[in-house]
Amino acid sequence: METESEPYVRLATLRQLHKVVADLNTARSLADTLQTVADGIVAGLGYELACVNLVRADGDLVVAAFAGSAAAEALITGRVGSRPSWDRRLSMGEAWGELRFIPHTEGWVLIEDDVPQWHTEGPDPRFEDEWHPQDRLYAPMYASGGGRELLGVISVDRPRNGRRPGPWGQEALQMYASQAAIAISNARLRANMQRALVRLEREQQALRASEESFRQAFEYAPSGMAIAEMGGDQHGRLLRTNDALCRLLGRPASAMRRYSFADLVHQDDIGTLLRTSAEGGRAELRLGRRDGTYVWVSLRNSVVADTADGPRFLLTHIEDIEDRKRHELQLAHRASHDALTGLPNSAELRTRLSAKLCERPPASHEAELEHLGGAYDQDPGSPFGDGFDFGPTGTAYDHHVHTIAPAEEVDDGTKGLAVLFCDLDGFKSINDRFGHQTGDAVLVEVARRLTTGVREGDTVARLGGDEFVVLADGLGSADAADLAARLRNAIVLPIRVGGRGVRVGASFGISWASCGMTVDEVLQSADQRMYVEKRSRSKVHRRAG
Repeated sequence: METESEPYVRLATLRQLHKVVADLNTARSLADTLQTVADGIVAGLGYELACVNLVRADGDLVVAAFAGSAAAEALITGRVGSRPSWDRRLSMGEAWGELRFIPHTEGWVLIEDDVPQWHTEGPDPRFEDEWHPQDRLYAPMYASGGGRELLGVISVDRPRNGRRPGPWGQEALQMYASQAAIAISNARLRANMQRALVRLEREQQALRASEESFRQAFEYAPSGMAIAEMGGDQHGRLLRTNDALCRLLGRPASAMRRYSFADLVHQDDIGTLLRTSAEGGRAELRLGRRDGTYVWVSLRNSVVADTADGPRFLLTHIEDIEDRKRHELQLAHRASHDALTGLPNSAELRTRLSAKLCERPPASHEAELEHLGGAYDQDPGSPFGDGFDFGPTGTAYDHHVHTIAPAEEVDDGTKGLAVLFCDLDGFKSINDRFGHQTGDAVLVEVARRLTTGVREGDTVARLGGDEFVVLADGLGSADAADLAARLRNAIVLPIRVGGRGVRVGASFGISWASCGMTVDEVLQSADQRMYVEKRSRSKVHRRAG
């Protein structure tokens, strides 16, 4: 079972991974891209050393970039390892997906081969999964397409936590290597395209040869390419598309010439497209396929100018990033949701609850506005405008509506954000009697019943163990009590697991979130009320017995 801190670590790692992957696309040259790949390993993936070995035209691999140690960089940068030696390394050790890990117990046989390498200093490991100074971990980079052409190998050393990477770390390194391969391929392609464009501008006497070079780079590029008109009534109309783009969108070239990118882009991405088209540059957006579906692409524009007439057309490079986007969503979902039940986890619950609350209670908010010169709802001429709230440092929150708690003694019609803390009764005995597999099945079914019993837009989260929390906005006191009763009645029905019926009870504590409270205060209040109810129900049960 994962610890409470692991979702935060995963989310932080995911954010850092997204940043270093984004940095891969900002490098201006192939050399910058290679160095950015090495720096990203050290900055974002938790390793102290990283080396990028690039395949040369003759098949051997040269150390093209290094990060983490100036001494090691000076020692091996520019040195070459033969392809047979590299092939041997990539067939040894343990296969972690696309990665290759060679433990020190096997790596000693490689000390004398011609692959440039270094050895870190340090004591022998004390634990089974601790990193040994002579362990080796390689991440091959393959070109896109079905041929699996090897572009290079990233080698890493000395994880900062001193441990061999687990499944999460392995997956992050493999994803990074895949994106690095795309960035290196794109950098090479951009370099070729830029050279072709320079020849078009500076070598008028070789115009026909330059046009052929451009045509070849355009037509046979592994990713989508397009030329669009710029300016005039036909601004943005596609003049020419390559086979890769036609295949990606499932549209023939003849049909593509009837469209502009504005006709193909998802309506939610129109603004992004217009900004990118007007200024040149890069964007990630969705383009429509012929079958009505959309595919995520990375779109990079270059404004190709005529020296006499100014900007004439846009040269656009389109890279399919659907797998990466889907993977990002999966990683984000794993970091914010419980692996067993699929419900939002504690971190996501806190995020959603925090988004509803500001740090200043309604009363002090109104007093502050009075001090500024008028009541909040009576002064549309306030210097801050109508509909603003203020944090403790004077920060304005646009259109914030204070969350308030209804009176609990009398239901006066006030609606608020109800927080229902649910703890299962008798769950431990099920685990003890029938085992954790049955217990897990019970938790999954309870999660389903809770989700089914709330409204669309309400949140059901699992804190851990047999504790759940429901956030239900817009309820009065009677509404919240009715919701708790309905959910309790749904939970107590028998649950069929492995041919047997088991039962659990449920105790609910109802609290109310209001601005001025912290997330911890809200959850603690609901927890305490649940505990009071559980103790009260226990007393009633003992009397009845």
